[in-house]
Amino acid sequence: MRRYALPLPSLRFVAVWRRNLLVWRKLAVASVLGNIADPMIALVAFGYGLGALLPSVEGVAYVQYLAAGTICMSAMNAATFEALYSAFSRMHVQRTWDGIMNASVDLDDIVLGELAWAATKALMSGVAIIAVAACLGLAHGYTALFILPVTLLAGLAFAAIGLVFNALARGYDFFTYYFTLVVTPMSFMSGVFFPVAQLPPWLAQIAGFLPLTHAVDLVRPLLLGKWPPAPALNVAVLATYAAGATYCALVLTRRRLLA
Repeated sequence: MRRYALPLPSLRFVAVWRRNLLVWRKLAVASVLGNIADPMIALVAFGYGLGALLPSVEGVAYVQYLAAGTICMSAMNAATFEALYSAFSRMHVQRTWDGIMNASVDLDDIVLGELAWAATKALMSGVAIIAVAACLGLAHGYTALFILPVTLLAGLAFAAIGLVFNALARGYDFFTYYFTLVVTPMSFMSGVFFPVAQLPPWLAQIAGFLPLTHAVDLVRPLLLGKWPPAPALNVAVLATYAAGATYCALVLTRRRLLA
C-alpha cells in the first residue's frame, strides 16, 4: 500500500526547506533569541550559580559539565518546536502544505523538507551555544568541531519524533502532553544537569534508551577535548531514532492527509 511505502529519493524536498528558510529570514533575530534564551539562562544561572556550590562533577567544573548538556537540550528544543508548532501551523492552520502539493511536490517531499528544516534549526541553536561556550573558555581542542554533525543528527532524531506527534495532533493543546510526558522528563533523566549514574538503577536503565542521553554522551567528551567512549553505539541509536521516527511520521501523515 502507498501509505506504508518507503519514501522515494527526491531532491524536491530542498524546495520546501528553502521556502521555510526564506520565511524564517524575516523573523531570524526573534527566532534565534527564542531558541537560545532558555538554554543560555540555564547555563549561566545554574552553571555559575549552582556551580559555585559544587567542587566539580565527574572531574570538571559544573559550568563546563552543564555546557554540553545545554547544547544538546537546545538542539532538542529547537527541533521539537519547529516540528510541532511551526509544522502544524503550516499543515493544519495556514494550509501551506495544501498549496505546495498543488505544484509538482508530493507529501513525502514536504515531510522530508520539514524534517531537514527542523534539523537545521537545531544546528543553528547548537552553533550559538557552542560559540558562547567557546567565548567562556568552556570548549577545548579541535574535537569540539565534531559537535556540529552530532547536533545535526540529534536534530534529525528529535525532529522526526516531533513530526510523528504533529501527524497525530488535532490542535496545539495536544503538544502539551508531549512536552509534559516526554520532553521535560527526558531533559532531567539524560545527563544534562547531573550524571545518569545518580538516578535509581531502574531509571538509569530507562535513560540509556533515550536519544538525548546518547547525544549528551557524544557531546560532553568532545567539548572537553576527548573522544566519546562508545561513539558507534551513540550514533547508531540516534540514527535509528531518526530513521524509524521519520518512517512513522510519513505513514501517519499520509494516513491523515491522503486518506
